[in-house]
Amino acid sequence: MKKRQGRRIYIILGVLIIFVGGVWLNNSSLFSSKDTNYRILAHRGLAQTFDISKVENDTNTAEMIYPPEHPYLENTIPSMKAAFDKGADIVELDIKLTKDNQLAVFHDFTLEYRTDGKGEVKDYTMEELKKLDVGYRYTSDKGASYPFRGKGIGMMPSLDEVFAAFPTKEFLIHDKDGDLETTKVLWDTYLSKMSTSQLNHITVYGDGDSEGFEYLRSKHPELKLLTKTMMKNALLKYELVGWTGYIPKELHNMELHLPLNYAKYLWGWPNKFVDRMASVNTRVVIVEGNGKWSEGFDTKESLDKIPEGYQGYIWTNRVDRITK
Repeated sequence: MKKRQGRRIYIILGVLIIFVGGVWLNNSSLFSSKDTNYRILAHRGLAQTFDISKVENDTNTAEMIYPPEHPYLENTIPSMKAAFDKGADIVELDIKLTKDNQLAVFHDFTLEYRTDGKGEVKDYTMEELKKLDVGYRYTSDKGASYPFRGKGIGMMPSLDEVFAAFPTKEFLIHDKDGDLETTKVLWDTYLSKMSTSQLNHITVYGDGDSEGFEYLRSKHPELKLLTKTMMKNALLKYELVGWTGYIPKELHNMELHLPLNYAKYLWGWPNKFVDRMASVNTRVVIVEGNGKWSEGFDTKESLDKIPEGYQGYIWTNRVDRITK
């Protein structure tokens, strides 16, 4: 009797060891390439930066920039060109709907934060927005000086101008309005005219109306999309079954923005996870810290935190610094 019990224990232990070993082997990056060959996503092109630890929901970051080290302003065509020229593979930009149903490339909910205008983008036509100075409010010394005043007149681009300037480049489009109306204009007026190969270069993300993203998905199922809700639900399912190597359909055709502090808990992280996501047309982007305020890999020192062999994308606010 004791011998039989002993055998059962050994069999159970053996099965457990094989199971655990199989799970480890299926999710280990030990045998993956050790060559770190990440790609770069430049947030708002090449922009003025600030102390991110002081940012709140309604912070006007133009009023708290560091002393300027370069002449570029976020969400402008020169800033995008500079980012691409300095090595960015993708540029992130923000869109808002205008009074005449165009999409202006601008970040803030109010024009007062950066420009000499008042009100919101939706109160103006694109032609009227072109008359504003997008560098008007920038200051690094609490208003003692405004180094970009007069230099940003006419520099708020429309989305079609961006596409015309960079027809072969990749973009991450942030839908700042977050409603169905804006998303419909984005598809009907802009994206629907693109070829399939061009659409492969476009990703859309936002935090607003899920109806808008359902509309985009219905129009082009392979378009890469991201909302916080989509990502949360998809990754929860992956954590339940990802150890098997199975990728839930919710993770297909997405972009994932993963805070480096938390990404390490995902099955197969880093290299197998990135490969799995690539196999279902999903892009993996890591951000610094906890990911709350677009914290990026903005210094050479921060690049040391990137996992060995990582071949996804990294988020940066200072592509000029990290590619020197």
